[in-house]
Amino acid sequence: MLKLRGSYVALITPFNEDGSVNFKKLEELCEFQISNGTDGIVVLGTTGESSTMSHEEDEDVVRCALSAISGRCALIAGSGSNSTETAIMKSVAYDKLGVDGLLLITPYYNKANQTGMVRHFTDVADRVSAPIIVYNVPGRTGCALSVGSVEKLSAHKNIIGIKEASGDMSYVMNIAHLASDDFAIVSGNDDITVPVMAAGGTGVISVLANVCPRETADMVHAYLAGDAKTALALQLEYLELIHALFMEVNPIPVKEALNLMGMNVGPLRMPLCEMEPEHREKLTRVLAKYGLLKA
Repeated sequence: MLKLRGSYVALITPFNEDGSVNFKKLEELCEFQISNGTDGIVVLGTTGESSTMSHEEDEDVVRCALSAISGRCALIAGSGSNSTETAIMKSVAYDKLGVDGLLLITPYYNKANQTGMVRHFTDVADRVSAPIIVYNVPGRTGCALSVGSVEKLSAHKNIIGIKEASGDMSYVMNIAHLASDDFAIVSGNDDITVPVMAAGGTGVISVLANVCPRETADMVHAYLAGDAKTALALQLEYLELIHALFMEVNPIPVKEALNLMGMNVGPLRMPLCEMEPEHREKLTRVLAKYGLLKA
């Protein structure tokens, strides 16, 4: 069973200039993460632009990542949907491919009531053997899991944790208080990773780790090792970069950053497009400040 503990990267999906998935670059990105101490790779999440990819492309990305990782770190695949049947279909497919875990977002747009959302996650969890992480990000989905719903879901043997990205520390504290002891809480907001861990969290699913995997891993591992002072210092040191990576909607800035760093991860898929010029200039200045631009 996956132990949701440590630094996980919410990996971008690299594209060729014609818009197709760049699988060679995907392999390189997986290697870059592993060599810099990342504990797990999350593909097909929000940062991975899965909402603009076909089911066939999604499965090919999972296959490629599994091959590249070759068991050296955990692979979690985003299999969520606002259709429960689609979420089941994708989850079963990735489970059969051999992923270590599944990340399921709350059913966006439909905005189900709490009973419907609990049933949504439960129906998927009952159909797969891979452990499930529920993903709460109301700012993007327009709906949120209540603390009571998380408490119910935490009792399911196959639902092991939550990626919490509401930014509400009171919500995090209440989950930590009410959920089962073996239910993991990971931060979905890079700017409050250490505060979430102080409330009982076990790590992060990070956008920052795309550009700073070693530093993100060092921060999380320091806290897990009992060195809160070092972890906090790293959190504060990289706060300006974190803010720059969210100047526009994710993953526009992080993909732009990787390209500015010479990683050649390609374009975004419409309707996402390049950054506004003034934001790009600011991002370039911040990357230079952190020594992330090639000389």
